[in-house]
Amino acid sequence: MNIPKPDPTPGNTEWFVHDRFGLFIHWGLYSLAARHEWVKKYEKMDNETYEKYFKHFDPDLYDPEMWARVASDAGMKYFVVTTKHHEGFCLWDSKLTDYKATNTPAGRDLLRPMVEAFRKQNMKVGFYYSLLDWHHPHYTVDRCHPMSENEEYIKADKDRDIEKYIEYMYGQVRELLTEYGKIDIMWFDFSVPPSDRFPGKGKEVWQSEKLIKMVRELQPGILINDRLQIDQDIKTPEQFVPRGWVKVNGKPVIWEACHTFSGSWGYHRDEESWKSVETLVKMLIDTVSKGGNLLLNVGPTARGEFDERALDRLKGIGEWMKRHSRSIYGCTRAPEEFKCPNDCRYTYNPKTNRLYLHIFSWPFKHIYLDGMADKVEYAQLLNDASEIKMLYKDSFSMHGGDSLIDDSTLILQLPVKKPNVTVPVIELFLKS
Repeated sequence: MNIPKPDPTPGNTEWFVHDRFGLFIHWGLYSLAARHEWVKKYEKMDNETYEKYFKHFDPDLYDPEMWARVASDAGMKYFVVTTKHHEGFCLWDSKLTDYKATNTPAGRDLLRPMVEAFRKQNMKVGFYYSLLDWHHPHYTVDRCHPMSENEEYIKADKDRDIEKYIEYMYGQVRELLTEYGKIDIMWFDFSVPPSDRFPGKGKEVWQSEKLIKMVRELQPGILINDRLQIDQDIKTPEQFVPRGWVKVNGKPVIWEACHTFSGSWGYHRDEESWKSVETLVKMLIDTVSKGGNLLLNVGPTARGEFDERALDRLKGIGEWMKRHSRSIYGCTRAPEEFKCPNDCRYTYNPKTNRLYLHIFSWPFKHIYLDGMADKVEYAQLLNDASEIKMLYKDSFSMHGGDSLIDDSTLILQLPVKKPNVTVPVIELFLKS
């Protein structure tokens, strides 16, 4: 069967392409502003103005065990958390800076209990680390910097030494990869393109080859993303749905789409473009049908909670995954010879040789599977394992038939009423 096989990568991707579904967490000082994680840039705040969030960061309702339980119940198998976002604030007790959670009213390392809680749920651990740092005194101005229009701040760049920041960055990555046990994913973000006024920051500035070497020495088997400008284990399309299996130079690669529930990664109190449970479930299905993973983001509040909108979506996804995870875990794009009907998506499990038909728009009574008449042994609705009757041209023509049906067409006879699930799935047991 013709299924794309990406070339092996340096990291251990076996678990990754099986588990398919992860949780992204964007949590930092911007949760107090509650109006986007880039608020410092968008509102051109200097460090002094932004300091009010540091002084008042007190997540007294933080319950990482609840976070992990909710994520696991939603069917997620790994998580990636922003240990440090572009603002430069650190969730852990870094020895290299005072700009960290232990020096806020929170008064403690917030990362360690999170890691422990998710591990208890048998979820893999991923660390996001921003290569940008809008707080560090030696981080130079670029097009993304909050002070990119502040002439006085820009002039002071002559006194900044980016090498000192790089040394600091390496030291922090070393801390993260040596003090928290086995880390499964290192998710770097991101390289800055040049502008008319400022040079960019990419693999030369980050010294990416050296950084990758250090990461792999400290954590053999770890997965590294593509945002150091040197492709490694995972390609990471953000906030869009690829048309098909992601390819580089014409060859299929391992990939993971990262998406938000709404238009912001960090907690955004007034944001109203929240995706429905149905949309999110369809995004997960569509991603797996193209051979990819979905990393779905929650931005916790400044008091340390997942807000009710996030909890509602996670619960809804979990209800669907409870009965349909067989069509996600261990699955990938279906072989090319299986032509998917309109308004549907196929996923395929090569180990069990089962094909999963996800029906995005429920039709009246029948679905036609071209070329499948001699390929399917048995069919059932996945949510309750109730049989779906299989018809063929001869038996179907007795009821008036359809001149477009030939001997190779398999007809699935559906109930008139759509099953009471977000997206119905028919499990097709293929002949060996």
